This record gives sequence, C-alpha cells and structure tokens, in this order.
Amino acid sequence: MKKPSSKIREEITRLQEQLKAAETREAERIGRIALRAGLGEIEIEEGELLATFEDLAGRFRGKAGKATGRKGAEAGGDPSAPAAKVASGAHANGAGEV
Repeated sequence: MKKPSSKIREEITRLQEQLKAAETREAERIGRIALRAGLGEIEIEEGELLATFEDLAGRFRGKAGKATGRKGAEAGGDPSAPAAKVASGAHANGAGEV
C-alpha cells in the first residue's frame, strides 16, 4: 500500500529535524575539540580553516585529494586551486597568537 503524500511530508519533516539535531551534536563536539586545541585563539580566514579541515578529513578517509576551502568543491570544484596550509600551532604568516 502506498503512503499518502501527507504522511511522506511528515516523515521528511521528522527526518529533517533528526538531521538538524545530529548536525548540531556533531558541530558542538568538533567545536569543543577545536577550542581545546586552541583554534579559538587563532585569527584565520574561514576559507583557509575550511581547507585545512578538508585536508584533515581526507587524511582520515584515506583520500589524497586537495582541499580548496570552498563549499561543494568536492563536487566538481577546480582541481588546480591551491590548498591552504596552516602551520601547526601558529598563523600561516608566522605571527604568534593575538
């Protein structure tokens, strides 16, 4: 028996709420870890930080792809775009903490 469209919409709404809650939990977990690692004290451009996180995620997934620091880059982004690199524990430009 097929589900009526209203039941499917209710299920989609429920799943979207579950997804939002799961993403919030994941973001809070990663945020807490990042703060403990001292990332909250470093001034860094969001795109550069995203590229570095993409590189890190690739290491754990076993991928050797380059990060571009742009949302959706893994889906047809410019493969020749340079990946941002940040020295561990310091600004990329060599300056200390602010």
